[in-house]
Amino acid sequence: MGAITISSEILEKLATFDTPTIANLIELFEVRPRNTGFTDHRIQACFPDLPPVVGFASTATFRSDAPPRSGDAYNSLADQVSRFAELDGPPVVVFQDLDDPAAAATFGEVMCSTYKAFGATGLITSGAGRDLDQVRAIDFPVFTNGTICAHGYCHTPQTHVPVRIGGIVIHPGDLLHADRNGVTTIPLDIATELAGIGDEFIAAENFILDYVRAGNPTPDGLRDAARSCDEAIAALRARVSRHAST
Repeated sequence: MGAITISSEILEKLATFDTPTIANLIELFEVRPRNTGFTDHRIQACFPDLPPVVGFASTATFRSDAPPRSGDAYNSLADQVSRFAELDGPPVVVFQDLDDPAAAATFGEVMCSTYKAFGATGLITSGAGRDLDQVRAIDFPVFTNGTICAHGYCHTPQTHVPVRIGGIVIHPGDLLHADRNGVTTIPLDIATELAGIGDEFIAAENFILDYVRAGNPTPDGLRDAARSCDEAIAALRARVSRHAST
Protein backbone atom coordinates (compact mmCIF):
# COMPACT_ATOMS: atom_id res chain seq x y z
CA MET A 1 0.00 0.00 0.00
CA GLY A 2 2.78 2.42 0.88
CA ALA A 3 5.96 3.63 -0.80
CA ILE A 4 8.08 2.22 2.05
CA THR A 5 8.74 -1.51 1.81
CA ILE A 6 9.50 -3.51 4.94
CA SER A 7 11.32 -6.76 4.21
CA SER A 8 10.26 -10.09 5.67
CA GLU A 9 13.60 -10.22 7.48
CA ILE A 10 12.82 -6.95 9.25
CA LEU A 11 9.36 -8.18 10.23
CA GLU A 12 10.89 -11.36 11.63
CA LYS A 13 13.43 -9.32 13.60
CA LEU A 14 10.67 -7.09 15.03
CA ALA A 15 8.88 -10.21 16.22
CA THR A 16 11.87 -11.15 18.38
CA PHE A 17 11.20 -8.16 20.66
CA ASP A 18 8.31 -7.76 23.07
CA THR A 19 5.90 -4.89 22.53
CA PRO A 20 7.15 -2.76 25.46
CA THR A 21 10.63 -2.85 23.94
CA ILE A 22 9.17 -1.76 20.60
CA ALA A 23 7.38 1.11 22.36
CA ASN A 24 10.64 2.15 24.05
CA LEU A 25 12.48 2.09 20.74
CA ILE A 26 9.86 4.25 19.03
CA GLU A 27 10.34 6.88 21.76
CA LEU A 28 14.02 7.18 20.81
CA PHE A 29 13.12 8.49 17.36
CA GLU A 30 11.00 11.34 18.75
CA VAL A 31 8.54 11.02 15.86
CA ARG A 32 5.36 11.20 17.98
CA PRO A 33 4.27 12.12 21.51
CA ARG A 34 5.03 9.39 24.04
CA ASN A 35 1.38 9.01 25.02
CA THR A 36 0.13 8.18 21.50
CA GLY A 37 0.22 5.29 19.05
CA PHE A 38 -0.67 2.40 21.36
CA THR A 39 -3.90 0.89 22.66
CA ASP A 40 -5.15 1.36 26.19
CA HIS A 41 -6.18 -1.21 28.82
CA ARG A 42 -9.39 -2.13 27.01
CA ILE A 43 -7.54 -4.29 24.47
CA GLN A 44 -6.28 -7.49 26.10
CA ALA A 45 -4.50 -10.57 24.74
CA CYS A 46 -6.70 -13.65 25.02
CA PHE A 47 -3.63 -15.92 24.83
CA PRO A 48 -0.81 -14.16 26.67
CA ASP A 49 1.58 -17.07 26.18
CA LEU A 50 1.70 -16.70 22.38
CA PRO A 51 4.65 -14.84 20.82
CA PRO A 52 4.40 -11.28 19.47
CA VAL A 53 2.25 -10.52 16.44
CA VAL A 54 3.71 -8.37 13.66
CA GLY A 55 1.84 -7.42 10.50
CA PHE A 56 -0.11 -4.86 8.52
CA ALA A 57 -3.60 -3.76 9.51
CA SER A 58 -6.51 -5.14 7.52
CA THR A 59 -9.29 -3.03 8.99
CA ALA A 60 -13.05 -3.42 9.18
CA THR A 61 -16.06 -2.29 11.16
CA PHE A 62 -18.47 -4.67 12.88
CA ARG A 63 -22.04 -4.73 14.19
CA SER A 64 -24.13 -7.44 15.83
CA ASP A 65 -26.93 -5.70 17.71
CA ALA A 66 -29.36 -5.59 14.77
CA PRO A 67 -29.70 -7.51 11.49
CA PRO A 68 -27.88 -6.20 8.42
CA ARG A 69 -29.87 -5.20 5.38
CA SER A 70 -28.47 -8.29 3.66
CA GLY A 71 -25.98 -11.06 4.37
CA ASP A 72 -23.88 -11.60 7.49
CA ALA A 73 -20.23 -11.78 8.54
CA TYR A 74 -19.60 -15.01 6.66
CA ASN A 75 -20.94 -13.51 3.43
CA SER A 76 -18.27 -10.82 3.55
CA LEU A 77 -15.35 -13.10 4.44
CA ALA A 78 -14.29 -13.72 0.85
CA ASP A 79 -14.32 -10.02 0.03
CA GLN A 80 -12.41 -9.24 3.19
CA VAL A 81 -9.60 -11.73 2.65
CA SER A 82 -9.34 -10.74 -1.02
CA ARG A 83 -8.13 -7.34 0.18
CA PHE A 84 -5.21 -8.91 2.06
CA ALA A 85 -3.37 -8.73 -1.26
CA GLU A 86 -3.40 -4.92 -1.06
CA LEU A 87 -1.17 -4.99 2.02
CA ASP A 88 2.63 -4.91 2.03
CA GLY A 89 2.99 -8.04 4.13
CA PRO A 90 1.17 -10.40 6.49
CA PRO A 91 -2.22 -9.08 7.63
CA VAL A 92 -3.41 -8.41 11.16
CA VAL A 93 -7.21 -8.23 11.08
CA VAL A 94 -8.46 -5.20 13.05
CA PHE A 95 -12.16 -4.72 13.86
CA GLN A 96 -13.88 -1.72 15.38
CA ASP A 97 -17.10 -2.88 17.02
CA LEU A 98 -19.56 -0.05 16.38
CA ASP A 99 -22.01 -1.30 19.02
CA ASP A 100 -21.46 0.18 22.48
CA PRO A 101 -21.38 -1.93 24.51
CA ALA A 102 -20.57 -4.93 22.32
CA ALA A 103 -23.70 -6.99 21.73
CA ALA A 104 -22.05 -10.22 20.59
CA ALA A 105 -18.72 -11.74 19.56
CA THR A 106 -16.78 -10.29 16.65
CA PHE A 107 -15.09 -13.59 15.80
CA GLY A 108 -15.12 -17.31 16.42
CA GLU A 109 -13.48 -20.49 15.17
CA VAL A 110 -14.65 -20.19 11.55
CA MET A 111 -13.49 -16.63 11.02
CA CYS A 112 -10.12 -17.08 12.71
CA SER A 113 -9.45 -20.34 10.85
CA THR A 114 -10.25 -18.55 7.60
CA TYR A 115 -8.04 -15.56 8.34
CA LYS A 116 -5.12 -17.79 9.31
CA ALA A 117 -5.52 -19.87 6.15
CA PHE A 118 -5.17 -16.67 4.12
CA GLY A 119 -1.99 -15.61 5.93
CA ALA A 120 -3.20 -13.41 8.79
CA THR A 121 -0.96 -13.39 11.86
CA GLY A 122 -3.61 -12.33 14.37
CA LEU A 123 -6.82 -10.42 15.07
CA ILE A 124 -7.58 -7.36 17.20
CA THR A 125 -11.09 -6.17 18.04
CA SER A 126 -12.51 -3.45 20.23
CA GLY A 127 -15.39 -5.87 20.81
CA ALA A 128 -15.59 -9.44 22.08
CA GLY A 129 -14.55 -12.91 20.95
CA ARG A 130 -15.74 -16.48 21.40
CA ASP A 131 -14.68 -20.09 20.63
CA LEU A 132 -11.50 -19.33 22.53
CA ASP A 133 -10.52 -23.00 23.03
CA GLN A 134 -10.78 -23.66 19.31
CA VAL A 135 -8.95 -20.47 18.37
CA ARG A 136 -6.18 -21.25 20.85
CA ALA A 137 -5.86 -24.72 19.34
CA ILE A 138 -4.81 -23.18 16.01
CA ASP A 139 -2.32 -20.82 17.73
CA PHE A 140 -4.01 -17.72 16.38
CA PRO A 141 -3.38 -14.66 18.57
CA VAL A 142 -6.48 -12.58 19.31
CA PHE A 143 -6.92 -9.38 21.31
CA THR A 144 -10.32 -8.30 22.60
CA ASN A 145 -12.31 -6.22 25.07
CA GLY A 146 -14.03 -9.31 26.47
CA THR A 147 -15.77 -12.58 25.68
CA ILE A 148 -19.38 -13.22 24.63
CA CYS A 149 -20.75 -16.66 23.79
CA ALA A 150 -23.06 -15.71 20.87
CA HIS A 151 -22.53 -14.02 17.50
CA GLY A 152 -25.82 -12.11 17.40
CA TYR A 153 -26.56 -10.44 14.07
CA CYS A 154 -22.87 -10.25 13.16
CA HIS A 155 -21.94 -8.39 10.00
CA THR A 156 -19.16 -6.24 8.59
CA PRO A 157 -20.46 -2.91 7.26
CA GLN A 158 -17.10 -1.68 5.91
CA THR A 159 -13.63 -2.98 5.16
CA HIS A 160 -10.33 -1.20 4.55
CA VAL A 161 -11.36 1.98 6.39
CA PRO A 162 -9.77 3.80 9.33
CA VAL A 163 -10.96 2.33 12.63
CA ARG A 164 -10.67 3.38 16.26
CA ILE A 165 -9.82 0.78 18.88
CA GLY A 166 -8.41 1.10 22.36
CA GLY A 167 -8.09 4.86 22.05
CA ILE A 168 -6.13 5.02 18.78
CA VAL A 169 -6.99 5.26 15.10
CA ILE A 170 -5.59 2.49 12.91
CA HIS A 171 -5.47 2.89 9.13
CA PRO A 172 -5.38 0.13 6.54
CA GLY A 173 -1.77 -0.92 6.06
CA ASP A 174 -0.47 0.41 9.39
CA LEU A 175 2.35 -1.72 10.78
CA LEU A 176 1.34 -3.28 14.11
CA HIS A 177 3.17 -5.04 16.92
CA ALA A 178 1.22 -6.79 19.68
CA ASP A 179 1.73 -9.18 22.56
CA ARG A 180 0.43 -9.80 26.09
CA ASN A 181 1.37 -6.21 26.99
CA GLY A 182 -0.79 -4.51 24.35
CA VAL A 183 -0.73 -3.21 20.79
CA THR A 184 1.35 -0.46 19.20
CA THR A 185 1.65 0.96 15.73
CA ILE A 186 5.15 1.32 14.25
CA PRO A 187 5.76 4.27 11.90
CA LEU A 188 6.83 2.73 8.62
CA ASP A 189 9.67 5.17 8.02
CA ILE A 190 11.54 4.06 11.15
CA ALA A 191 10.69 0.33 11.16
CA THR A 192 13.88 -0.91 9.53
CA GLU A 193 16.26 1.15 11.66
CA LEU A 194 14.19 0.39 14.75
CA ALA A 195 14.69 -3.34 14.19
CA GLY A 196 18.41 -2.74 13.82
CA ILE A 197 18.89 -1.09 17.22
CA GLY A 198 16.72 -3.33 19.36
CA ASP A 199 19.56 -5.53 20.55
CA GLU A 200 21.64 -2.46 21.48
CA PHE A 201 18.77 -1.06 23.53
CA ILE A 202 18.36 -4.34 25.41
CA ALA A 203 22.11 -4.40 26.08
CA ALA A 204 21.84 -0.89 27.53
CA GLU A 205 19.04 -1.94 29.90
CA ASN A 206 21.11 -4.95 30.93
CA PHE A 207 23.63 -2.69 32.66
CA ILE A 208 21.01 -2.31 35.40
CA LEU A 209 19.47 -5.77 35.19
CA ASP A 210 22.79 -7.60 35.29
CA TYR A 211 23.92 -5.51 38.24
CA VAL A 212 20.87 -6.01 40.45
CA ARG A 213 20.63 -9.71 39.57
CA ALA A 214 24.25 -10.35 40.50
CA GLY A 215 23.44 -9.98 44.18
CA ASN A 216 24.48 -7.64 47.00
CA PRO A 217 23.70 -4.40 45.14
CA THR A 218 24.47 -1.03 46.71
CA PRO A 219 22.96 2.40 45.98
CA ASP A 220 26.30 3.62 44.62
CA GLY A 221 26.65 0.57 42.41
CA LEU A 222 23.11 1.05 41.15
CA ARG A 223 23.88 4.68 40.32
CA ASP A 224 26.89 3.57 38.28
CA ALA A 225 24.87 0.94 36.43
CA ALA A 226 22.05 3.41 35.77
CA ARG A 227 24.56 5.95 34.48
CA SER A 228 25.98 3.41 32.03
CA CYS A 229 22.46 2.53 30.89
CA ASP A 230 21.49 6.18 30.45
CA GLU A 231 24.65 6.96 28.48
CA ALA A 232 24.12 4.04 26.11
CA ILE A 233 20.47 4.93 25.52
CA ALA A 234 21.34 8.63 25.07
CA ALA A 235 23.87 7.68 22.38
CA LEU A 236 21.23 5.61 20.62
CA ARG A 237 18.70 8.44 20.86
CA ALA A 238 21.15 10.95 19.41
CA ARG A 239 21.96 8.63 16.54
CA VAL A 240 18.42 7.83 15.48
CA SER A 241 16.83 11.22 16.17
CA ARG A 242 19.39 12.90 13.92
CA HIS A 243 18.56 10.37 11.24
CA ALA A 244 14.80 10.88 11.68
CA SER A 245 15.14 14.66 11.30
CA THR A 246 17.01 14.51 7.99
